[in-house]
Amino acid sequence: MGDLVRAWLPWEDSERVLGGVPDGVAAQDGPEGAEFYVPPYMGAVDLPAVFAAMPSLKVVQLQTAGYEAVLPHLPEGVTLCNARGVHDASTAELAVGLILASYRRIPSAVRNQDRGHWPADNYARMDDSLADRTVLIVGYGSIGEALERRLAGFECEVIRVARRPRDGVHPTTDLPELLPRADVVVLLTPATDETRGMVDAKFLARLKDGALLVNVARGVIVDTDALVAELGTGRISAALDVTDPEPLPSGHPLWSAPNVLINPHRGGASTAFEPRVARLVRAQLERFTHGEALVNVVAGPPR
Repeated sequence: MGDLVRAWLPWEDSERVLGGVPDGVAAQDGPEGAEFYVPPYMGAVDLPAVFAAMPSLKVVQLQTAGYEAVLPHLPEGVTLCNARGVHDASTAELAVGLILASYRRIPSAVRNQDRGHWPADNYARMDDSLADRTVLIVGYGSIGEALERRLAGFECEVIRVARRPRDGVHPTTDLPELLPRADVVVLLTPATDETRGMVDAKFLARLKDGALLVNVARGVIVDTDALVAELGTGRISAALDVTDPEPLPSGHPLWSAPNVLINPHRGGASTAFEPRVARLVRAQLERFTHGEALVNVVAGPPR
């Protein structure tokens, strides 16, 4: 292969997915000699074994925004890049969908349809509306920005929270005073030592009666036992794309908890994903081949 950059890519037809492999890059279907590695999306991979088979590895480009599962196994001197921006549209869309489905009682409508049942008390209770509500976004990064853009037409107020404060964005230390104001709390934080179990019994107790908790981040951010206990009171509701544990085992009490909508971790899995991740991978390969700085570097040396 000469001086070509050897890239191990997860697609059988990399030429099609990437719209053509960049000049100077040789796509291969195995680890031997690979310098640039793109792990499969949401696939089970024995990372220690894979990394051990790639002594020439220089860059790992993920297809996910989260990278906590890879970090402990990353070889010294290897650059790790995440897919920040790739999942913004898809995850933001799902967050809006979960809110609307919960507020407009879509799950109960689906169950009634399965039974061929039109409720006699259909108008005994008005559905909740997103209009005039306050949405608190916890973890205001690129997905949070995408979510706010999609919420703009729903006539609701948005409060932004991130680890570091900036203009218009509160720090996480303000959460105790902000949580009681929120009708909807959307979790978008990465899974770190700082955020693991952040949504505990104290966090949930600060939510107002009738609040909706939406988790499209990582399951470990929420203390599942505390959430099940709070849901059991009927005081709040939840819509979850992720859980802890995951997959959620059959018979787990979260399945039967009242006022919860569970989606099996499909936040990024939409038709918006492949073209966006293909653009990122192709651009990163071109940068790497030409000695330009990579984007989305989250660990290891900059390149």
